[in-house]
Amino acid sequence: MRIARFSIDGNVAFGAVEGEEPAESAASGGLVLDIIKGIPYTDFELSGTKVPLSKVRLLPPVLPNKVVAIGRNYAEHAAELGNEVPDVPVAFFKPTTSVIGPGDAIEYPSFSNELHHEAELAVVIGRMCREVPRERVKDVIFGYTCANDVTARDAQQREKQWARAKGFDTSCPLGPWVETDLSIAAASDLTIQATVNGEQRQLGRTSDMIRSIEDLVVHITEAMTLLPGDVILTGTPAGVGPLNVGDEVAVTIEGIGTLTNKVIKRG
Repeated sequence: MRIARFSIDGNVAFGAVEGEEPAESAASGGLVLDIIKGIPYTDFELSGTKVPLSKVRLLPPVLPNKVVAIGRNYAEHAAELGNEVPDVPVAFFKPTTSVIGPGDAIEYPSFSNELHHEAELAVVIGRMCREVPRERVKDVIFGYTCANDVTARDAQQREKQWARAKGFDTSCPLGPWVETDLSIAAASDLTIQATVNGEQRQLGRTSDMIRSIEDLVVHITEAMTLLPGDVILTGTPAGVGPLNVGDEVAVTIEGIGTLTNKVIKRG
């Protein structure tokens, strides 16, 4: 099931995306939303009230308490930036204020002159969990969505700490919805790509990740409690590159959909 979060007539709700058209057609008028009663992390019912997807504004599919991101989880990406593969996963946070949805604008930060796209598979947590054993990881995952770990590369290199470079406002586009029907095995072997103005920049497979989805959930929950709606970004394949004001960047993941955002000048 594809679960979207949306606004219509000033109201915010969750809905199940229905339709036979490809999931990548997020703007298609042929898709409809069946409004969910309540929130989707617990048992829920479909209301039967349906609205065309073309009549709503898609929002970030979740509002995470925290976004835990993993750096250098694809060997070719680490190499392209002159880094070695780390001995343990490199984790960092992106604040909730960095999260935007499909169609929202990425604001070019004033402190950077080198903004990069990073297409990523995002894991959405479905229940509160801590110290999750490997065999239980499947039980705490709600689903998967597309993410763009937008990075001020010059600030990352200059400041060493990644907080500003990867945590500025609008640096974490998520969407267009959460796909809940993927198993961990299926999510671990999907095509992932990024295009800028229609030109392909990144193309890889989630099977190229150094640390698996299970590895990351186990590693992160050894240290902290994850809450429903929290998001784990699993790293980016090679091919990251510059974004300029006016560019349209799209992240597409097989079996999930396409997340599209445009870059604008801040202010």
